[in-house]
Amino acid sequence: MPHVRSPVSPPVPLQPSPEVAEAVAAGRPVVALESTLLAHGLPAPQNRAAADQLEAAVRANGAVPATVAVLDGVARVGLSARELDRVCGDGLAKLSARDLGAAVGLGRDGATTVAATAALAQAAGVQVFATGGVGGVHRGARESWDVSADLAALAVTGVLVVCSGVKSILDVPATLEVLETESVPVLGYRTDTFPGFYRRDSGHPVPWRVDSPTEAAAVWRAHRALGQRAGAVLAQPVPADAELDAVLHDRLLDEGLALIASRGVTGKDVTPVLLEHFHEGSGGASLRTNLALVRANAELAAQVAAALAADGG
Repeated sequence: MPHVRSPVSPPVPLQPSPEVAEAVAAGRPVVALESTLLAHGLPAPQNRAAADQLEAAVRANGAVPATVAVLDGVARVGLSARELDRVCGDGLAKLSARDLGAAVGLGRDGATTVAATAALAQAAGVQVFATGGVGGVHRGARESWDVSADLAALAVTGVLVVCSGVKSILDVPATLEVLETESVPVLGYRTDTFPGFYRRDSGHPVPWRVDSPTEAAAVWRAHRALGQRAGAVLAQPVPADAELDAVLHDRLLDEGLALIASRGVTGKDVTPVLLEHFHEGSGGASLRTNLALVRANAELAAQVAAALAADGG
């Protein structure tokens, strides 16, 4: 069961760790990391190992890691080893941006999605955020209205999100259309096509390409200097040697979509079911792909954060 304390407002609803607070105040590079990947996206014990690997990747590339979660009713930006243990255990709720006030006000524990992590990162003064993939428009959204809150959050949250595109279960062209409508810049990192998470190429182009962390930092700096309130997406393909086999990917996707339809799974429950099916059906290959891409994104995010800090943010 999730931890519950008495439902009163905590004295400090948002609490960066001392290391994160000091780095932000000094203008040093910091990278936010989401916790839903750890609590709901990866199985144990791989999730706890991944937590350490992602933070180590950020540090190795010159930035301070700030894993984000809500624990004991406090939104925490930067976690201790013991707090990471709690995130990787059982019982944490999955929190999107709309759930943050309820979780904090009621003293609950929760792992943060892309939308919630971006919101808390911005509130703590962290500009760069690394994740695996952002949410998007689900297939059949004309009937279900099933659109991830990540897209709405990106429209109003000034954070640069480094990711590997969106999962192939989603309606990729519709997702890109919503990002365009919401004036969220989409940059391809050393690619002209939007990545498809497990696959390097979703089959859809990106409007802009950058080829170095310095170029990505320059675009983000200009975006913010021009008064744009939206975030931005920096989309990096999964490393070539970790890409999931195309035939295996397509088979698992077809099977997964049929499984979801047969079970009547909708909303935020779709992704965990799909991830589990990909993991089991691929004999663990999809998990290796997932870990490889999120680690690469953490490295790139740290490099971009360092480039921003070098020029005064």
